[in-house]
Amino acid sequence: MTSPFPFLAIILEVAIIALFGLFVGDEQDQNNYQQPNSTKSTAVDGFLELYPLFQDVHVMIFVGFGFLMTFLKKYGFSSVGINLLIAALGLQWGTLVQGFLHSRGEKIHVGIKNMINADFSTATVLISFGAVLGKISPCQMLIMTIIEIAVFAANEHLVTEVFMASDIGASMTIHAFGAYFGLAVAGVLYRPGLRRGHDNNESMYHSDLFAMIGTLFLWIFWPSFNSALAEAGDKQHWAIVNTYFSLAACVLTAYAFSSLVGHRGKLDMPLFATKLRIHDTCGVHSLHGLPGVIGGLAGIGAVALEVSNRSTPAMQAAALGSSIGTAVVGGLITGLILKIPICGQPPDENCFDDSVFWEVPRWREQDVRFHEHDGHNQLEPEF
Repeated sequence: MTSPFPFLAIILEVAIIALFGLFVGDEQDQNNYQQPNSTKSTAVDGFLELYPLFQDVHVMIFVGFGFLMTFLKKYGFSSVGINLLIAALGLQWGTLVQGFLHSRGEKIHVGIKNMINADFSTATVLISFGAVLGKISPCQMLIMTIIEIAVFAANEHLVTEVFMASDIGASMTIHAFGAYFGLAVAGVLYRPGLRRGHDNNESMYHSDLFAMIGTLFLWIFWPSFNSALAEAGDKQHWAIVNTYFSLAACVLTAYAFSSLVGHRGKLDMPLFATKLRIHDTCGVHSLHGLPGVIGGLAGIGAVALEVSNRSTPAMQAAALGSSIGTAVVGGLITGLILKIPICGQPPDENCFDDSVFWEVPRWREQDVRFHEHDGHNQLEPEF
């Protein structure tokens, strides 16, 4: 933490405050200016209508993603804490970048949709965070957040405005993009010393339990995530219903296959370990990358069957290619920037360890052990 992290964080926040002061206004003020005699602002009506969906998405960003990555036995503080750091910076920067792209030179008028979109842009970085979890510093994450959200916003604009692609669940622009951006960064920052594993790159009973809590928060609120910005009416209705039943079906299928391939039919949560020169800590390739690609391919088929849709199969394919291509190129460039020594990347021996960046309760190594008790393994920490 002797890196330039505190100075970089302060500089970024001061710059964002200045940009907000210069370029950001309130959507309600814009509506009242355009309709001075209106007794009730339509902007306020729309804000309150979508606010419950925004709350759901917000919980996913700060609680769901944060606790999803607490499976590492000595990295819980960083999983939740750096998640908070990334999200706090990302939602501010995302509001600005996306506003600049869509405002067409006018002032950015912030409403509930801007806030939801800002959370979406942050979700992209949090997905990428999973690929480099435990291996980079908070300073590097600040830099990665700034670059990735800028590239994400440019690709999203290309996908939605140029290719006019249909991507309501953000399979291409968030999931596939975030996964392959993170994997590209992880590839550039590859550490040969971690190829054979690391003592701290393991889970414990309570760390996996916390990760399950994060999973449940994401699972419960995912229909809101997929439908928050869908067109009100049938599209939003079907986005909620389809996601709701798809999630239920996925749970049953996942349990079945886990038992089928697990040792003696036991349910298991193994990490995805790749044999490529990429160490994917949180398994974002299987969790977000492949589902994002499958969703993109399904979108191509859906558009081919929907004659009235404004997009075409070719444009949908171009959108998927753009999302993966810009993610990989952007990730490779970002990885090279993050390799600069001043960014404070921790050495191999200090990876996956909270104590490098946090003041944590000190436990002696022998204090955390499993004891045989009545034929069962029990975790008994002793201070």
